[in-house]
Amino acid sequence: MAMTNSSSTKTLKVTLIKSIFGHTKAHQATVRGLGLRKIRDTATLKDTPEVRGMLRASTHLLKVEEV
Repeated sequence: MAMTNSSSTKTLKVTLIKSIFGHTKAHQATVRGLGLRKIRDTATLKDTPEVRGMLRASTHLLKVEEV
């Protein structure tokens, strides 16, 4: 029986603060995978280990806030 308690689910607000141009293809793909296209684009994502790993790979390009 799965417990679904939406109040305990954390979310993260991620904003692209630097351009992806001039960075590796892997960093560009990671930022695109987070749903960010342009500088100052913001995405609200669930706080999962997969998302945390993507954020850790591109921390120099992103601003992350807990919501």
